[in-house]
Amino acid sequence: MRLVSVATFLLYLNQTRAFQLPTSPRPRNTVLYQNTYASAGTAKVNMDTYNIPLEQSIEQWTAVLQAKSSMQEEGVFLRPKNDKDLFVDTLTFAVKREGGLGLLLTELAGREDGVGITIVEEVLEGSNAEGVGIIPGDSVVALTVLTSSGSGMNTKEERVSVSTECLAYEATIGAIASLPPPTSADEVVILTVKRLRRQPKVNIKLQYPPYLNEPDVNIELFAGENLRRAMLTRGIKLNDKLAERFDSGGTGDCGSDGTCATCVVGVTKGMELLSPMKEQEGQILKKKPRWRMACKAVVGYGMAEGDMTIQVNPRQWEMEL
Repeated sequence: MRLVSVATFLLYLNQTRAFQLPTSPRPRNTVLYQNTYASAGTAKVNMDTYNIPLEQSIEQWTAVLQAKSSMQEEGVFLRPKNDKDLFVDTLTFAVKREGGLGLLLTELAGREDGVGITIVEEVLEGSNAEGVGIIPGDSVVALTVLTSSGSGMNTKEERVSVSTECLAYEATIGAIASLPPPTSADEVVILTVKRLRRQPKVNIKLQYPPYLNEPDVNIELFAGENLRRAMLTRGIKLNDKLAERFDSGGTGDCGSDGTCATCVVGVTKGMELLSPMKEQEGQILKKKPRWRMACKAVVGYGMAEGDMTIQVNPRQWEMEL
């Protein structure tokens, strides 16, 4: 049976075209790769916490023409309209092919040249895709199958892939249909999907030394932001100019090389939301377990969110004590 067969049929939902791949009972499938989120590192929380409802995905998906750069090829790619509060996550799953996937696809937008946006409307109960982790609102952007020919020592394997990112409904179905048919009951197809998720946030209460009579300041940072940079861009008074520099002695402002320790902060709540100390920072602050160098710390490490309380200029707090 081909991935797209005569058992395939069209449905019309909410005046949009939908495509249902045939279904059959299947074993539970799993995500193949664990993502790393730039400065925030590998997720240490359940990322499904940040999934958004189908209705919001429908409103937020958009397609953007991207010029070629050192980081990305030229092309049309999926993006959120609100790229401040949402981000695109890429997930890869292995799904059994025999009997079809069991995904209901619907077109959000499409042009005559085949460019458009097609997403998952529904994951059908009892289908191969049920339990994988694919959810309504995801967009299938690539499918890959492994084919083999010959036997024994002469067996050759070939990877066949099709890209479906930013394709309209008809173009998506055509790409799926172009894949070679399964050659065994256990064969799988590798599905790559893009998903909109909300950005995890860290709420920080900043406290200044009491003698300054400064009110507490509440700021909101996104997971993966550098603490010092984020505070400076929000106008926070950070560096303690009276602090003795670790690198050269004497007093002064930041040396911009990560060794002066003039940007240290005291963390009284939420230390676990910061990136782990590396060796150099650990040596500099070995006698101050509650302190962190803001220039070395990343908030929301592991894509975690929560609340923090930070004391600015902790040396001056200790002087008052």
